Amino acid sequence: MSSLYQRPGFLLRRAHQLSVGLFEHECQTLKLTPPQFGVLHMLMHSEALDQASLARSLGLDKVTVLHVVRGLETRGWLTRQASVTDRRRWTLTLSDEGKAVFLQAQDLAHQASEQLLSPLDGGEQQQLILLLEKLCQGLEAEARTPFDPRSV
Repeated sequence: MSSLYQRPGFLLRRAHQLSVGLFEHECQTLKLTPPQFGVLHMLMHSEALDQASLARSLGLDKVTVLHVVRGLETRGWLTRQASVTDRRRWTLTLSDEGKAVFLQAQDLAHQASEQLLSPLDGGEQQQLILLLEKLCQGLEAEARTPFDPRSV
């Protein structure tokens, strides 16, 4: 049984669970999830994005992005408009309220990240990030959902 707990997939899944729990605890007053924060973050740093580009920039499937976008739109944090150049695409922009929520959430998300990495010293934290980046880059060709940060 102990070999299960030493498998990389098991440890990555468990670390993800811990990460999500810390994030949701920090952002509980905003009732914000990590995917919602990702969407707010991308829109805060872009004038406007279409949903397909947003999905690629976060490595999320289009259905998940649609679900997250609808929830944020319902809360008044973003607007969706048909693209002027292509009516099949939706252009997303943050509302003023969405920008304010992002600014509040940014500090909370940073605190959650610090808590997540707190068992590690500074060098170990940098090493972990570098190894995770290398792992993701090395396996990107195998991904079921495309990830392209250059799409924004």
